[in-house]
Amino acid sequence: MAKIRFDTLDPSSAPLVDASVTLIVNAFGDPERYSATRVARELQSDDPVFYRQFFVAMEAGEILAVGGVKAADWASKTHILYLSAVTPERRGKGIGRALIKARIEWLEKTFKSGRILVSAAKTRRFRDLGFVEIRNSSLDGRHLLLRRF
Repeated sequence: MAKIRFDTLDPSSAPLVDASVTLIVNAFGDPERYSATRVARELQSDDPVFYRQFFVAMEAGEILAVGGVKAADWASKTHILYLSAVTPERRGKGIGRALIKARIEWLEKTFKSGRILVSAAKTRRFRDLGFVEIRNSSLDGRHLLLRRF
């Protein structure tokens, strides 16, 4: 078995972008909110002020997971983890957690300080990584969590 690598997504690589779009669209199963067009636009955004950076977990040239981080356009020094997905056959093996850690490490290396926000149905993995739930933030079974650095 090849080793899993975590890399930033090259938005100019059509095969990687296409594979990432397919993974995200299939994981969310909400074509109105997560259409292939919208997801592809997110993955290929190059706004220098309100950056978006995506990371992929790869093994033997195959994408196993993808997840993004972006600047919040409504609060300075605030970053959002979003559009995270792991292939169904590889879920529960720690890949999603490792992808969260890779994004946190990138943020802490890239920015001096800030806040990281994430919305999640399952909060334990985020709590284990230093996130705290924002009180009274539960909506439709999802919780808003915050981590400062």
